[in-house]
Amino acid sequence: MSELLAVVADSGHLILLGTLYTLVYALLGMLFGLPVGALVTVIRHEHVPLLAPLANVYVSFMRSTPQLIQAFLMYFGLGAAGIDLPLIVIGTLVLTANAGAYLSETMRGAIEGVSSSQWGAGFSLGLTRMQTMRYIIMPQALRLAIPGISNSLISLFKDTSVLSVITVAELMKYTGDIISVTFRPFTFYCIAAIIYWGLCLLYEHGVQRRLEAHFKKVCRPAG
Repeated sequence: MSELLAVVADSGHLILLGTLYTLVYALLGMLFGLPVGALVTVIRHEHVPLLAPLANVYVSFMRSTPQLIQAFLMYFGLGAAGIDLPLIVIGTLVLTANAGAYLSETMRGAIEGVSSSQWGAGFSLGLTRMQTMRYIIMPQALRLAIPGISNSLISLFKDTSVLSVITVAELMKYTGDIISVTFRPFTFYCIAAIIYWGLCLLYEHGVQRRLEAHFKKVCRPAG
């Protein structure tokens, strides 16, 4: 037991570093995924000529293919095109592209969940369609979308593990490096699993529930 604790302690700095990278990638994926998802949602909802079909294909492809393949396509595709980007950028692009597709579906469902009478209320006030969307529909849709958006961020914590296959430094990459030296796969995969679980629990109880309570108060449906 003392030997095992010593091995874990010696690897502690790498586990911590991998955890920090996992947090960074998850947050970057959400930070950039949200505006991508919002833009795609508007394009599809408003049936923007030329762009709407492309947006539909994008969402369908990202939701219907394994993220592992998406990571390989991004990594090797950029290389084949002669585009040399840092791994942190490639990793962020992989997560952003995937998260944007799922978030757009969450937002689309939330917009459709707002009563159609709210559109009529906006038009009766003399608002344009985009103004009605911005000032009346979106605040109510945001309240409905918070649980789905939060679930997407929880998924991002886990999805960062896919980046290890393209040698992006994060928790699973460092875990694999540690195992290749210590030959203790069960121990360190258990540690990685507990860390992912802990990150999701911390977000769920520390952030998600507060966000839901906040938006439930400030984004009440219009009368």
